[in-house]
Amino acid sequence: MPTFKFEAMDTTGGEVKDVVDALSEEEAQQKIKQMGYFVTKITEVATAKKGKGKKKGPRKKGKTFVIGGVSGKQLCTFTRQFSTLQDAGLPVLRSLKILEGQMKPSALKNALIDVVDDVESGSTLSEAFAKHPKCFDRLYVNMVKAGEAGGALEIILQRLADFKEKSQSLKRKIIGAMVYPVVVILVAVLILTFIMLWIIPKFEKIFKDFNMKLPWMTEMLMATANWFGKYWYLLPLFPLCFWLTIKLIRLNRTGAYAVDRVKLWFPVFGMIIEKTIVARTTRTLGTLVSSGVPILESLSIVKETCTNAVFERMYQRIYESIREGDTIAQPLKESRLVDDMVVNMVDVGEETGDLDTMLYKIADVYDEEVNVLVAGMISLLEPLMIVFLGVTIGAIVIALFLPLIKLLEGLSK
Repeated sequence: MPTFKFEAMDTTGGEVKDVVDALSEEEAQQKIKQMGYFVTKITEVATAKKGKGKKKGPRKKGKTFVIGGVSGKQLCTFTRQFSTLQDAGLPVLRSLKILEGQMKPSALKNALIDVVDDVESGSTLSEAFAKHPKCFDRLYVNMVKAGEAGGALEIILQRLADFKEKSQSLKRKIIGAMVYPVVVILVAVLILTFIMLWIIPKFEKIFKDFNMKLPWMTEMLMATANWFGKYWYLLPLFPLCFWLTIKLIRLNRTGAYAVDRVKLWFPVFGMIIEKTIVARTTRTLGTLVSSGVPILESLSIVKETCTNAVFERMYQRIYESIREGDTIAQPLKESRLVDDMVVNMVDVGEETGDLDTMLYKIADVYDEEVNVLVAGMISLLEPLMIVFLGVTIGAIVIALFLPLIKLLEGLSK
């Protein structure tokens, strides 16, 4: 009967190392659980008999060439499925093999193939995940590591799945809300392009045939249409140059801070950006704290998820405050980036030792505020776009029909 060497955690959190005889790894896992231990590492011990027999070759690689990384939706689905399998009591290795086998060719599948091999070789799950930072970020790895250390991997995976799903839900709502204005703007651009390239040149030919003196408004329209017809290919360069300029400015730390600060000053967009960052970072911090990740490590991870230099500086000050033995609430208040409600809830959470719950509540409140702001912005954009299109098309019609009216008046005399 094969022998399996294992490392596990007992009910007090102590580390246990021992061996167990079983027909398969799954049976070994069950035996170890019956002993009251939580398995963190298990490997089959090679015997002399096995050494004389067939050598176990490396597991067949099923990697494929893929372009792109791992989408948030794909990682969210994997985390939820992994959480369900662990909750059902399946061994980690068996769960990974099931998920890898049913997954379509992708960057995540390639990573899972390596993860399965590493776990089979004796690595812990967090160590295997850490080798693929493009798929599993620091937040993911540290939460899994905390779950392994605390003997509650299935609970941690459930929290991680909930966190990923809520983050994806907020992202989908924002993207979904922006679809309508983007479509309207694209249609408006196409209509104006058609008018400039095909309609106005025909009117210009008519006016030249009659040798008419054109009003200033019509002359300006004709000059614009001619420029557009000759140099239309330069128009995409304007947003491209603007984007490159911003990228170059952001290469410098001071420049990045200035750009991110200006973003937060925009009337409606700034508030959406600010509240989205607060919702995401507080939910991330709450998830890490509730999972048992040390507070300093949690703050370091949260700082990386900000995507905004202004908030990164705020979390750096919080990190330094905690390292010196102070509170989170004080540097949070001094930053003036969040409402007093956030500061007070964090302060209460620190005093009562229920910080993670308070952070979840803050995230929920800010998620709702982001939804309201996005809906309000869409409601504001709709009439603004209609007015813009109306004024633009109206100005073009007036500029074209003024000479026609003069022409008709001249013919009627």
